Amino acid sequence: MCKTPKTEWPELVCRTIKEAKEKIKADRPDLKIEVVPVGTIVTQEFDENRVRIWVDTVAKTPTIG
Repeated sequence: MCKTPKTEWPELVCRTIKEAKEKIKADRPDLKIEVVPVGTIVTQEFDENRVRIWVDTVAKTPTIG
């Protein structure tokens, strides 16, 4: 039986970038991973060799100074 390659990872929502990259690489080592901040303008061109990890988190407390 031929297994269809994974194309989505909904289980990675709310995980760290590192965890997401590791899981995607484990499942699909053939893919190029791009980490993209939400709101970034990206090409709409479909690339079957690319997966984008969309990120939108504050990593550190914003402070004045």
